[in-house]
Amino acid sequence: MKILTANRLTDGEAVWFSTDHRWIESIEGSEIAADKAAEERLEAVGKAALDNNQVVDVNLIDIQLVDGEIRPLRLREQIRAAGPTNRTDLGKQARPEVSRAA
Repeated sequence: MKILTANRLTDGEAVWFSTDHRWIESIEGSEIAADKAAEERLEAVGKAALDNNQVVDVNLIDIQLVDGEIRPLRLREQIRAAGPTNRTDLGKQARPEVSRAA
């Protein structure tokens, strides 16, 4: 399973493509590609957003579902989803509306 991630061009914020077809700041709610056709569709979405200067560093990343929550497999993506590892009072993990993804 994969999801589409990028960094928003206006402020560098890590974002994910959501099930309601917009870029969101929380990994929860990301659209999950479960097959090659869905991956190709998400890649096309990412390319269009890159071409339109909405986002940069567009990538499909591997995830797993753990108790219904999206968990990135790579440590880099876990950190991007949560925030700095040395200051849990900063970043996404410090926001009350965003669940911790790491």
